[in-house]
Amino acid sequence: MIRQTLTAKPSHPDSSAQATAQALPYGALAAEVARLLQDASVCVPPRLVQSLSGSGSLFVMPAADARIAITKLITFTPANATADAIVGLPTIQGEVIVFDNATGQRLGALDGPTVTARRTAAVSLLAAQTLAAIPKGPLLIVGAGVQGRAHMEAMVLGLGVREVWISSRSARSAQELVQHALAFFAQHDIPGGQACVADSLSAAVPRCTLVVTCTSAQQAVLLDPALLHPQAFVCAVGAFTPSMVELAPNVVQYFAQHGRIAVDTADASHEAGDLLQAGIDVATCATLQQVVASPSAERSLTLFKSCGWAGWDLAAARLAFAARS
Repeated sequence: MIRQTLTAKPSHPDSSAQATAQALPYGALAAEVARLLQDASVCVPPRLVQSLSGSGSLFVMPAADARIAITKLITFTPANATADAIVGLPTIQGEVIVFDNATGQRLGALDGPTVTARRTAAVSLLAAQTLAAIPKGPLLIVGAGVQGRAHMEAMVLGLGVREVWISSRSARSAQELVQHALAFFAQHDIPGGQACVADSLSAAVPRCTLVVTCTSAQQAVLLDPALLHPQAFVCAVGAFTPSMVELAPNVVQYFAQHGRIAVDTADASHEAGDLLQAGIDVATCATLQQVVASPSAERSLTLFKSCGWAGWDLAAARLAFAARS
């Protein structure tokens, strides 16, 4: 019997950011995430986090299924975003290495920051497709960095969003993302697309049925639950350690009392700073795997807390390297 091995897609032979992005369209990646959640062969051990100088961290994130094995090696260096940092260095750097599970052959690599951005946005997209009461928006993005851009693109293409609001501590970054959104609408021949800067969260939050917070999570940005649209879907992705936070405790508690809270994986029980600091028993929150397996016809006020998981990187590798049979 001849054993079949895997090869990378010939149209994406390198690990550049552009090639990685082309291999990971948001809709297809969200669908791959859903398939991965149903695959009993998937194995994802706890990730290793090594502290680096200052506030930096090295993440070692392995995962495998019956066909391939991956390890994502990335550094997260928040100081690279400060004014006195070396110009041009991103906060996230690294790559995803992909191997054939049967032979151990190295199949190739993917650009780590691009995988991180696109798989995080694809997970949020899948959650919104499953849980959001009014998935077409308007959409408010809080945080105009790489994740803000990826989430805007994913929600526009995957949900049919046509109205985008951008909020950022940096007026320049907010305006740049607005211009990118307008160009994105034009590039994809999407009529009626609108994008603007949200000068005030108190004005933007009540009108938006979709809210994505993707900040550096150094302080809470959503402070008043009374501002939330009654059928809002809020996706919080910026905080991924117990000490990080984007949502004030009273906002999280409001979701627990008047709506529902879901998390990306059970690992959120020790990683989701937003929920832990609000005193939420994270173990009682439904995981994305559970809500995808048993979607509810009744949709209402929802908070989706995403902390990240190497399984999402495995889904990206499966898609990019045609890992499915």
